[in-house]
Amino acid sequence: MNYLAERREEEKERRRETILDAAEHVFALKGFDAATMDQVARKARVSRALVYVYFKDKTALQLGVCIRGLKILRQAFESARQAHATGYEQVKAIGRAYMQFSEDRPTHFAAMSRFEATPADFACAQEDGMTQDMMLAGQQVHEQTVLAILKGMADKTLRGDIDDPMRVSITLWAFSHGTIQLAQTKGPFIEGMGISKANFMEEALNLAMQSLINRNTGVSHES
Repeated sequence: MNYLAERREEEKERRRETILDAAEHVFALKGFDAATMDQVARKARVSRALVYVYFKDKTALQLGVCIRGLKILRQAFESARQAHATGYEQVKAIGRAYMQFSEDRPTHFAAMSRFEATPADFACAQEDGMTQDMMLAGQQVHEQTVLAILKGMADKTLRGDIDDPMRVSITLWAFSHGTIQLAQTKGPFIEGMGISKANFMEEALNLAMQSLINRNTGVSHES
């Protein structure tokens, strides 16, 4: 690629990122349903037509936000994994990182939750050719958990009879995701029962870890 072509590609990527920045702001402020492409264009300080050059509609914009969120989540999982020595500690740290991600990145978490709950969004991703990007980004997130599980099996802090670490990773994600959503939607009810949101999510994480712990080694684990 020559210099001018490289500059054009860099400029296109900058514009795309600027539009995504604007979309995140508008989605956070207005909500996905109420947000409009005009609002995103105004926030990005570009024409409405230019937004459509990069994203065919609002759903495509949402998917772009999802992919960005998954990349951020993968980095968070990798940092959590690298900060701990044993596989058990790594898996638990990843669970906590996901819960923290939902707090720190509510727009990303909401976009991802909406995508997972809406078949029409997946159809849009297929039509736009974004399915591969979504699948790759999601796989890279799960690969961090798989590495932690394999580490735990090797250092004997996790059960050694796990035959499919990716399946376990997806199951842990489903459990954690549901817990986070319940904490978000039923927080006042849970707190009315005398249980803080933080304690509720930590207890759910502890229960999930109990299913993975190696009980034959006598190794103590962090609380």
